[in-house]
Amino acid sequence: MQYHSFCLAAALLNGSPLLAFAFTSGPTSTTTASSRIPPRTVLNAHEVDCLVVGSGVSGSTLAFNLVKNQNIDNILMVERNVDVGGNLISKENEEGFVWEEGPNSFQPTSYICRVIYELGLSKELVLADGSLPRFVYWHGEGAGEKLANLHALPTNLPGDLLDFNLLTWPAKIRAAFGALGFIDPPPTDREESIREFVTRHLGAETFERVIDPFVSGVYAGDPDKLAMRSALKKIHRLEGMGEFGPGLVSGALVRFGELAKEKKDNPPDEAWPTYKGGELGSFRKGLQTLALSVKDSLGDDRVWTNSLVEKIERLKDGRFKAVVMRNDKTKTEVIARSVCVTSPTRVTCKLAAELVPAAAELSKVYSPPVASVTMAYKKEWFKELPGGTKERPLRGFGHLLPRKMGIRSLGTIWSSSLFPGRSPDGWELLLTYIGGARDPSIKDMTEEEIYKQVDADNHKILLKDDAPEGVKIGCRVWQTAIPQYEKGHFDLLQRLAEDEAKCPGFYLGGNYRTGVAFGDCVQFGWDEAARVADYLKTTPTTTVEESIPETEEPETADTSAGADDEQPTTAVADEVSNPTDNSPAEPELEPASTMSDKQTATTVASD
Repeated sequence: MQYHSFCLAAALLNGSPLLAFAFTSGPTSTTTASSRIPPRTVLNAHEVDCLVVGSGVSGSTLAFNLVKNQNIDNILMVERNVDVGGNLISKENEEGFVWEEGPNSFQPTSYICRVIYELGLSKELVLADGSLPRFVYWHGEGAGEKLANLHALPTNLPGDLLDFNLLTWPAKIRAAFGALGFIDPPPTDREESIREFVTRHLGAETFERVIDPFVSGVYAGDPDKLAMRSALKKIHRLEGMGEFGPGLVSGALVRFGELAKEKKDNPPDEAWPTYKGGELGSFRKGLQTLALSVKDSLGDDRVWTNSLVEKIERLKDGRFKAVVMRNDKTKTEVIARSVCVTSPTRVTCKLAAELVPAAAELSKVYSPPVASVTMAYKKEWFKELPGGTKERPLRGFGHLLPRKMGIRSLGTIWSSSLFPGRSPDGWELLLTYIGGARDPSIKDMTEEEIYKQVDADNHKILLKDDAPEGVKIGCRVWQTAIPQYEKGHFDLLQRLAEDEAKCPGFYLGGNYRTGVAFGDCVQFGWDEAARVADYLKTTPTTTVEESIPETEEPETADTSAGADDEQPTTAVADEVSNPTDNSPAEPELEPASTMSDKQTATTVASD
């Protein structure tokens, strides 16, 4: 019984976005000549088949797939920031540190590997060792003793269970029976929160010590407000899915069979990059490499940066007119047969409300503030840690921090342990996420105060008592980070879909709808491109002269649209999963933090 319950727990944690914040601001693109899409012949520079608003993960992969795989050549992607990537912000300094300020990694999928191959980025891909442990920091209350109080989550089952003493024996037995289906039925009078669902299935102690820090890592959220069927819908679906009762183990067995069939029916191309279970991915110069390569592949005529979409309206012939403020402060009208808006909720709620009324409700989707903080420490400053050596003190993905432990940070990704080239010789690099729905006051702190708090948390868990202060590498506060899938979110998405269907050719996407993980956004780009292509193939074309009505100069609203993709996901858990907005000069985005694409648990979402 313990084996089945912990197989489930490990699957949940290893497949989630722990500490996956990934924001990028400047890696050099590596698109090769062979991967570059030939420039299109432009008959009318402002008349396109598809307008894509936002260049985060969702927008960039959508635009790329439209051209590369759907043969929709005449497209335009508009980004309000000075460069593409949305919340993907990768940086590098002269000292040799490479870090992320948004999502920090992804869990490889066939969709991601295909895009990587088609962009010519296979040699830039780096994969973290899937056998590296993910830790939870916990001490006391019946838990066994571990070096530095870091408990490695089970990965090799059932062997790891013998030494897994984060949970007490009564809690292990409770989780085992619950996983096998000895549970109360779900409530019928309300939508179940994550806390309620997990406690009903696996017990209060498992929730508090394992799932609570996971929720902090993926959503930086409040488990009492997050709706299970929306925030963790794949797990929620397992209840009652199997043939042997309502337990999660029974449902998981069915799901494993489905996944095996899907893989068999759709085998990956042998030319695509390969990966092993448990591995996490990035690029040598950070996640923003993907979006920058898409930009190079599409060419400048298909990508407008530092440009704001102020208004979108529908014309009498069924096409759309968008008013775009260019970087030279001139306004340009773009006529599009279809439009895909992948901007953050705070932008989409204004930009799309007239065409899709339910989009106005997106203003109610809460995205809490999250800070992504990167600090460096010399190797000799670290205390003895599990699996560590003098030459390599950090060996793991990172650690999650249950709220009950009283440590303010949500979780930390051990960046230099995951990927090569993240720090110069003699140094280790740590990426910490702090803030979230249960600590919104982070937005009122100064950068110096945030650095000080994170450094204190790092010292308490990882460093020797006499270790000096860490070196400050980067700090970004995402005022509106990962969108929260709270109670009522499912119904909101239903209303959104119904209203969207009434406006053919107009599509809404982003991590508030498809999921906060990097992989969710990449798959959206593939699926939505096919959907748009099907629409365009069945819709007649018209000329601009036939469709533009005489209208007054549109009023300028503060709805500047840009990429919402890759909202910071606090994924120290998979991404330690998503996350924030920028300012006028550097428009606020919605970030994501993660430690695995559902890994260790603090991420800034990847839209």
